[in-house]
Amino acid sequence: MEAGALLCQLINRTGLCERHVQTLRRLEPLMAPMASEIALAFYDYLGRDEEMRAILWEVPGRVERLYQSFADWYRGLFCGKYDAGYAEKRARIGLVHAAVGVKPSFIMPAFGIVQELSLEHLRNALRSPEVFGAVEAFEKIMAIEAALMQDSYMQAMEYGYRLGAAADQALVAGARAILGKAH
Repeated sequence: MEAGALLCQLINRTGLCERHVQTLRRLEPLMAPMASEIALAFYDYLGRDEEMRAILWEVPGRVERLYQSFADWYRGLFCGKYDAGYAEKRARIGLVHAAVGVKPSFIMPAFGIVQELSLEHLRNALRSPEVFGAVEAFEKIMAIEAALMQDSYMQAMEYGYRLGAAADQALVAGARAILGKAH
């Protein structure tokens, strides 16, 4: 399914409505400064795994680029514009992860770090009546993010199998082929 169409389904499934979008937009000045701190925690968590650490450090400068990319991704959670362009960009992130061998089993648990630190910041920074709406909106956009990421992984795997790649190579082969077609 095309990323924009999937995003429409996910918005309906999660119940993300204009009130949530406005809340996310209002949270941007509060949450965007957290991007670097959350990026550090995210990559620290991923770097604890031997296989993931090898991927992170395989290419000189990769980790430094990833910190900036992560910070941009995180700030994008609060952009307030969730359209086909947003969905395509997010799907591409999943394909790039897959193309370098980053498995969903690495990324999905690391999303928990993002959620934990963000929710803690929201609870500490907002007044009691504001917290519920902020948490609700944030959880909805994170559910959408996770689903878009999972879908891009599934598309890469399916495409890899159609190319005839072995099970242990289908994800990487499929992602690389899809990304190659996009250029």
